[in-house]
Amino acid sequence: MLKVSNHSVAYGQSTIIRGLNLDVNDNEIVAVVGRNGMGKTTLMKSLIGMTPSRAGSVSLNHTDLSAMKSFQRVRAGLGFVPQGRMIFPALTVRENIETGLAAVGEKKVPRDLYELFPVLEEMQHRRGGNLSGGQQQQLAIARALATRPKVLLLDEPTEGIQPSIIQEMARTLKRIRDERGLSIVVSEQVLSFVMEIADRILVIEKGDIVHQEDKEDADQNKIASYLAV
Repeated sequence: MLKVSNHSVAYGQSTIIRGLNLDVNDNEIVAVVGRNGMGKTTLMKSLIGMTPSRAGSVSLNHTDLSAMKSFQRVRAGLGFVPQGRMIFPALTVRENIETGLAAVGEKKVPRDLYELFPVLEEMQHRRGGNLSGGQQQQLAIARALATRPKVLLLDEPTEGIQPSIIQEMARTLKRIRDERGLSIVVSEQVLSFVMEIADRILVIEKGDIVHQEDKEDADQNKIASYLAV
C-alpha cells in the first residue's frame, strides 16, 4: 500500500533521515518507535510532504507521491494527524471536520464519523479550543478521516492524553482499520499503546530503521531498551 524507498531528509547540512526503506501492507498498523530526536516527526512530515525529501521515493498504491505537495498527497489517499493535533481552536468541531472534507471536495460531515466519535456530534457546535486534549485528538483524527485516506499517518497521538483515553484511542484505531480497510502508520513512544495496536513495530534511531518485529513475536523488553535514555 505505502512504499518508501531510500528516503532521505535533511535540514541544511544536517541529514535527519538517511536512506530509509519502509513498506506498509494493506490493512496493517505499523508503529515507528524511538526516542526524541531520532527522526520520527521528520519522517511523518516528509511522508505527507510538509518537509521536503532530499532523495528517494514515496509511493501509495503504485502512485508516486514524491513530487506532490501536501494537499495533492491528501487527495491521493494519505491522511495526517500531526503531533500536537493542530486543530483550529476558533472553529467549531463541525467546521474543523469540514476543513478535511474541503480537501476532497465534500461538504457534509459523514454520519460514520460521528458514529466513531459520538462526543464530537454532541459538541459539534463547540469551539475546538474548548475541548479537552483527548477530545481534540479525536477531532484531529476525524478531520483526517474526512479526507477518506487509504493510509492514515499519526504522529505521537498519545502525547498529553490521559491513560484511560489512550486505551480508548487504541480500540478506536483498530476499529477504523477494520471497518474502513485502511492502513495506519503511527509514530509513538508509549510502548503499552504500541503493543496494543501494532501489527508490526519498527525502531528508528538516528534516522534509520534499526530493528523491527511482528507483534506476535515482539520482545517488549528489547524494544523498551531502544527507548531508554
